Amino acid sequence: MMERRTRDEMLHMDLMNGEARVMFCETTQMVQACSDLHNASPVCTAALGRLMTGCAMLGVMMKGEKESVTVTIRGDGPIGTMVSVADHGFVRATCDHPEVELPLREDGKLDVGTAVGHHGRMSVVKDLGMREPYIGQCELVSGELGMDFAQYFTVSEQQPSLVALGVLTSGERVLKAGGLLIQPLPGCTENTLEQLELRSPMFAEISRELAAAPKEELAEAWFRGLQLRLLDRTDLAYRCTCSRARMEKALLAIGQKDLQSLIDDGQGAELGCHFCRKTYFFSQEDLEELLRRGLKKEETGS
Repeated sequence: MMERRTRDEMLHMDLMNGEARVMFCETTQMVQACSDLHNASPVCTAALGRLMTGCAMLGVMMKGEKESVTVTIRGDGPIGTMVSVADHGFVRATCDHPEVELPLREDGKLDVGTAVGHHGRMSVVKDLGMREPYIGQCELVSGELGMDFAQYFTVSEQQPSLVALGVLTSGERVLKAGGLLIQPLPGCTENTLEQLELRSPMFAEISRELAAAPKEELAEAWFRGLQLRLLDRTDLAYRCTCSRARMEKALLAIGQKDLQSLIDDGQGAELGCHFCRKTYFFSQEDLEELLRRGLKKEETGS
């Protein structure tokens, strides 16, 4: 029996001695943090939460300490472009219009698919610390994001996958959020595949299931008889990596001409982080110092 923990984390598991990989996570606290930062409506909270949960799954698969993954959703829905970044267990997200509100669907659920859009593209950029990042893309198939992540794994990574993502809200409160990823591995038998297909309806309401029982208890029940084995656990949290130093690099990247224009305006510059809403102000003197540093770096070639 697995130890029960209430915090956000990813469970890394396998079935039948390695025939299938399972990643099962709770993300309630980090989705709440994201919702609070962006003052998101319930439907946008659900959309951002599903995106972050899927991105977290990709993030914990990264091996190197400096590796990261960025998932961008450009759908035709009113929420606009959505972006999430994961550095292993640390995840952050943003969207163009977190204030969007929509009527509930006929079944009483939040209409995430309409908010995101039923047409568009998902792109995944994996920064592996090398010169060229890995980039994978696929068309959106529903906008509900669970099926869209499954489509990405199948099309871009040639890895058939079952993905379930869910966020359960009550007003501004996130009651439960989480996700499940199941991937058959080389050598997976037809019997194991059949068992997983038979059990797939159990995963459809994953956030409600998490509200009813701990994730460890659910995993043990869902995969009973399939030799479930816990391999590892990774803590998850909402964390932004912005800093004044990063903003300085962004200002230097706009080029000397545009930087000089900011100096000539005499108003300084204020840069904001889309992920945590923090702002950084640079005075005219700060900008002049940055320009001097840029010129010196160009002269020395370093």
